[in-house]
Amino acid sequence: MLGTAARLRDAGVLGLNERNTDYIMRLNPRRYYPRVDDKVLTKELALKAGMAVPDLYGVIANQGEVRTFPDIVENLQSFVIKPAAGSGGDGILVVTGRSERKRDCFRLSSGEIISEGEILYHLSNIVGGQYSLSGNPDKALIEYCVHFDPVFANVSYQGVPDIRVVVYRGYPAMAMVRLPTRASDGKANLHQGAVGAGIDMGIGVTLNGVLDDEIVDEHPDTGALIEGLEIPHWNFILESSAKGYEVTELGYLGVDMVIDRDRGPLILEMNARPGLNIQIANCAGLRNRIARIDEIHNKSAEPAERARIARREFQLERGIQ
Repeated sequence: MLGTAARLRDAGVLGLNERNTDYIMRLNPRRYYPRVDDKVLTKELALKAGMAVPDLYGVIANQGEVRTFPDIVENLQSFVIKPAAGSGGDGILVVTGRSERKRDCFRLSSGEIISEGEILYHLSNIVGGQYSLSGNPDKALIEYCVHFDPVFANVSYQGVPDIRVVVYRGYPAMAMVRLPTRASDGKANLHQGAVGAGIDMGIGVTLNGVLDDEIVDEHPDTGALIEGLEIPHWNFILESSAKGYEVTELGYLGVDMVIDRDRGPLILEMNARPGLNIQIANCAGLRNRIARIDEIHNKSAEPAERARIARREFQLERGIQ
């Protein structure tokens, strides 16, 4: 056991306790957590900073407002419902259309038909705090439904892939794309069965994938190769992620983005506690990259410069074998 721990440390693998004590507790003041834990506030801050986000159609803040849902979506064919303080994709409903027979019934991304009454019940659960991080009363967001870029058509099952970038002291340190699967019910969530694929930071091209901590070459549902996929708008994605540092003032940050086929890259959310599976997906440890950022850190560097440095420093680094 000790030998394994030593080998992982030598390979630069960042562990959970080390992440929590050395980085999250030290670099992420608790008073700034609402900037990422409340998705309404995150969206407001991102817009103020000139960052693109999915359109917000409405917010349901209490049980009395649940009945306003039909008015909010009256002219919408597709939309997403999500808890403002949720995590891990829990509580999210992706509506892709209306039933052809009953206008008050909706089609989910899975193809399931759900009634307006069922959605109202779900909204009531969100507001009641069923999916919130703290269990306290929450708000429900109704926002634009992203239509993923065609580049992901062969490596995604039903849902929308997203790109996670870990940002340390304002510098992008590591990235992966999360690919929905049948097992994850179309959600880009690794813990629910999505595939994570590392990304070469220098050129924005995918590496091998990881599924349930195992390295995979192909998407489990489509059979398409995961490695070698060129991520569109890569420079812009890294620059936007770097800008997340100014928006949140969090020194250890996860920035999640999606690429819409019509609108391009959009900030989906940000996270003060990004997970560590990204290291497996990249076959590289975060600690070495963090150490390098500490060496070259320049607090006066602008986001575009920090993104450029990340592309240079972390191109095709693969430390875990």
